Amino acid sequence: MLTSIHISNLIIVAELELEFAPGMTALTGETGAGKSILIDALGLALGDKADNSLIRQGAERAEISVSFDLDDCPEAAQWLADNDLDPSDGQCIIRRVLTRDKRSRAYINGVASPGPQLQTLGSLLLAIHGQHAHQALMQASQQRNLLDDYAGLSEPRRQIQQTFRDWQQTRERFEQLRQASSARNERLDLLRFQVRELDQLALGPAELEQLDAEHDRLSHAGRLLQGCSGLLDLLAEGDTDLRSGLAQALRELQELSRLDAELSDPSLALDSALIQLDEAISGLRHYLDHLGLDPERLAELEQRLGSIHDIARKHRLQPAEIPAHHAQLQQELAQLEHADETLDDLLEQTQHLQQAFLRQAEELRQARRQAGARLAREVSESMQQLGMNGGRFAVELEELSLDRASASGLDRVIFMVSANPGQPLQPLAKSASGGELSRISLSLQVATADCSRIPTLIFDEVDVGIGGGVAEIVGRLLRRLGHERQVMCVTHLAQVASQAHNHLQVSKQTLEQETQTRIQVLDQAGRVQEIARMLGGVEITQSTLAHAQEMLRSGTEG
Repeated sequence: MLTSIHISNLIIVAELELEFAPGMTALTGETGAGKSILIDALGLALGDKADNSLIRQGAERAEISVSFDLDDCPEAAQWLADNDLDPSDGQCIIRRVLTRDKRSRAYINGVASPGPQLQTLGSLLLAIHGQHAHQALMQASQQRNLLDDYAGLSEPRRQIQQTFRDWQQTRERFEQLRQASSARNERLDLLRFQVRELDQLALGPAELEQLDAEHDRLSHAGRLLQGCSGLLDLLAEGDTDLRSGLAQALRELQELSRLDAELSDPSLALDSALIQLDEAISGLRHYLDHLGLDPERLAELEQRLGSIHDIARKHRLQPAEIPAHHAQLQQELAQLEHADETLDDLLEQTQHLQQAFLRQAEELRQARRQAGARLAREVSESMQQLGMNGGRFAVELEELSLDRASASGLDRVIFMVSANPGQPLQPLAKSASGGELSRISLSLQVATADCSRIPTLIFDEVDVGIGGGVAEIVGRLLRRLGHERQVMCVTHLAQVASQAHNHLQVSKQTLEQETQTRIQVLDQAGRVQEIARMLGGVEITQSTLAHAQEMLRSGTEG
């Protein structure tokens, strides 16, 4: 519910602050007083386009700030939470700032917000209905949503939306795979050749490292044999080998250590060195026993390594990457070879989901037809009371072909109207005048009051072109709607204004060649004066005042 608005320096409003009450609020004033300014300000706050020409003359900036209580609007509260704009104490504050040298700025709960966010939130909080502001009601999607809300179809709608998404995604995957069949066959031929080639190579994960090590050893076998033999001569097998000299030194040191114990440590160290030298000599002899010149094995290794490097160059890989690449190609080949099975599975899933969608769409259509008939009766009855005697309202469902299916089903909902007797039913957008459209909109709002999701409704001069008893009925309908939601009505008819729970008066004053608009909340005495003005024109008589009092008393009792 709208709770307050603050306006500064907007058009001819210097400063204005208002608090709003529940129920129906009438907004009245003399012609030209600026009754539309409040509605314009609300529209700006909720995302309407703005430019700096709206800034009051002499000011550098204009600002509108509106507050909403979200207790009766859980959808808006959830939207704020989803967008990390959590309300404080159940309140939402929207601020719009216009400056002469910059683009307008908007804030939701103190956070700078782009225009689309503002418009989305605004559509959940408030709806403005006027002679020339029914674009939403003209849209087929809005007519369908209004009917579905009236019929209580939120859960079936949710289910068919999910089925439609699943169906479209599965069908898209099927089409992509089917259309790629030609390219798939070419890819299969290439993969089979490459995998067969790599199968024949059969390179193991650690084989390349082992081959390289063995190749290095065999290709340098002569050098290794010569070097290790020379070392053995130096260490143990030459005329003056190192081991003999070391053994003789150890014997001499052991003899000396018997004469002086302090030589024991050097003697032990030399003994250990001799043991290490013996192990090295033993290792060299073992290595030479197994080291041989094997030209045939070396040739085999070079041929194997050559094949590996050739394949690596062909596949533009490093030789070590071949095993992983082989496994990847095998996996892709297996997937493509089973693609026909996948295609069959996807086709079966697509057909199953399509049948589920068609079944749900038919159930939705039947529910819409039944609800449409009820809604048509209610609105048609209301039209008779609103000065459109003989007028008719109908809800038609245009059945769509499967290629025009949407997440909302296979129906196009069309609101049809005949505003006068003898006229055929025509789409609402083509047949109703501005005043008729306003009253039909009012009838729809009253009929769907229990299911509407928008807590605040504003009707801008819905009473244009009517008077007398019809005007009083319009007032009663608005008052009735005010019991369900917050309603604001800009009106020039006393019969409508007298039905309101609350009353705001718009006036224009000129001080020192400066024009300003002000809006004030009227008490009971003020309401009598304003209703009398609306009834009596220039001169207000006692009779007019008495009539105004009677109208207010009658409206309060209604």
